[in-house]
Amino acid sequence: MGAPDSTIGLDEMVADLKMLVEVESPSNDRDALCRSGAALSALIERRLGTAPTLVDGPAGPHVHWSGGGEPKVLILGHHDTVFPMGTLEQRPFTVDGGRATGPGVFDMKAGIVQAIHAVAVLDDPSGVEILMTCDEEVGAATSKTLLCDRAVACGAVLVLEPSADGGVLKTGRKGVGTFEVVINGRAAHAGLEPHRGINSVIEAAHQLLAIATIADVEAGTTVTPTVIAGGTAENVVPAQTRIRVDVRVSTMDEAARVEHEMASLSPVLSGATLEILGRVSRPPLQESASASLFPLAKAYDPSITGITVGGASDGNFTAALGVPTLDGLGAVGGGAHAESEHVLVDTMPDRARLLAAIIAARCG
Repeated sequence: MGAPDSTIGLDEMVADLKMLVEVESPSNDRDALCRSGAALSALIERRLGTAPTLVDGPAGPHVHWSGGGEPKVLILGHHDTVFPMGTLEQRPFTVDGGRATGPGVFDMKAGIVQAIHAVAVLDDPSGVEILMTCDEEVGAATSKTLLCDRAVACGAVLVLEPSADGGVLKTGRKGVGTFEVVINGRAAHAGLEPHRGINSVIEAAHQLLAIATIADVEAGTTVTPTVIAGGTAENVVPAQTRIRVDVRVSTMDEAARVEHEMASLSPVLSGATLEILGRVSRPPLQESASASLFPLAKAYDPSITGITVGGASDGNFTAALGVPTLDGLGAVGGGAHAESEHVLVDTMPDRARLLAAIIAARCG
């Protein structure tokens, strides 16, 4: 495989980005994801000359394209977004002052466009596979087997998640888990006989303090209660309260410790009971996973740097299999999952050239 052509047109990339952003694709909306998969498939066929395969599933279609030949590198991304249907009407695709905005523009539709244009300029795309899943934002339940199988077959993975600030690559990621603590008490009239109830909200207060102590700053472990819900009416002792807990760990030893500590939580109030659900579902992406791929990025741009971040991606799964994985190769911008989401459009051609150079070096 020869070196990539340097001519990647910004106008064409922005036009493709507009088209993808204007096909909304919220996770768990199968109809929307089917429309998104069809639009993405048509774009890939138009830019790369051959159509991808739509791998249908209960969540929607995963889009898989192959350049043929012996598989050597998997370009991994997702076409689902966190934004609900109707967000486009509130925040239409716009380019203003060098920034593109719109739902999903940064995470990760600009990265998808960059990848397609990167492959399009390769002299020979054989050995290259592209996989865009439809459920990454909600845990990859229907795509994990497929993406892991293709990662092992290809032997290297380049992940299109957005870069860290300023274009920094993501050479490591923490493992991530979500837990739920279900607290069961007993309802009673709050005015007439509160003493006959078991107040699940008060028990939750005790549990929140206990949960907070599981974190370990020195180990890089965060344990953060994020959502709490309980009670049915202002004059009823609440019978049930639920606490959602976000967990981030740097090692699997810490994952095991946190899981043990969460399972060991015990009630304080007499008669209250606890049910602990969840686990660390995405293992950490250790920096060692990118050791063979990061130098390929440095060879193209010696100034490029890498960082370990707290968020997770499907790269966590592929790295845990021992497959070399480099993340953060997507768009440069900011505001992922927020109204401030944006892409610095002038960076898109060079990010595509960076990806193309890594692919060429890997497959050459």
